[in-house]
Amino acid sequence: MSRKTDPPEITPQVLLRAYSIGMFPMSDDADDPTLFWVDPEERGIFPLDGLIVSKSLARTVRSDIYRIEIDRDFDAVIEACAGGGADRPKTWINQRIRKLYRELFDRGFAHTVEAYDAAGALVGGLYGLQIGAAFFGESMFHKARDASKVALVHLVGRLRTGGARLLDTQFVTPHLESLGAVEMPRDAYHRRLDEAIGASANFHVWPKGECISGARALAAALGGINP
Repeated sequence: MSRKTDPPEITPQVLLRAYSIGMFPMSDDADDPTLFWVDPEERGIFPLDGLIVSKSLARTVRSDIYRIEIDRDFDAVIEACAGGGADRPKTWINQRIRKLYRELFDRGFAHTVEAYDAAGALVGGLYGLQIGAAFFGESMFHKARDASKVALVHLVGRLRTGGARLLDTQFVTPHLESLGAVEMPRDAYHRRLDEAIGASANFHVWPKGECISGARALAAALGGINP
C-alpha cells in the first residue's frame, strides 16, 4: 500500500518513527522532488538464518578480493545507489532522501557496508538504517562482480553477531530472492517489527576499522555451515 501524498515536513525524527511502525518513504524517480509513504501488503525480509550463498560466492567472500569497511563514505555509497545501472536504470533516491539519510548517518542510525578493490576504489556496497534490533536495508550497488553480494554477506554476519532480529528489504526482487529474501504479510511483518524494535543490537560489534576476513564474516552469516 502506498500513500501518494507529499509529506512536507519529513524530519529525521519523523522518518525514524515511520520505520518503527512499518512505513518508509519513496519517490517515483531520482529527479522527482516529492515523496510518498509506503507500507506494502507483502513485505520483503531476509531471514537472518536463511541467507543463500552459492559455492562460487562463498569462494569470492573467502578470497578477500574486496576489502570490506563500514561507515567510511556514506555520500559515495548513496550516490552510487542513486545512480542506477544497466539492470536498474531508475531509482527512487532523490535529493530529499539523500539529505534525510545523511542526517541519520550523522546521528548514528544509518550505516553503510562498503567493498573496495585492490586499488582502493569503491566497487560495491549497501546502506540502511538500524533501529533497535531491526536493520532496514535501503539499496545496494555494484561496479565489480559480486561486490554487493559480498557486502551483503558481511552485513548478515555482522547483524547476527550483534544480536539483530530483523533484516528488512522492503520488496523482494528475483535477485534478492536468489539470495534468500522472502515475503511476509503486512500484519506478520508488523508483529516481527515490534519485537525487533523493542530489542537492542550492536551494529558495531565488529568495530569500525577492524579488518573482518571473508571467512569470519561467512561463518557468522551462515552459523558455521560450510557452503
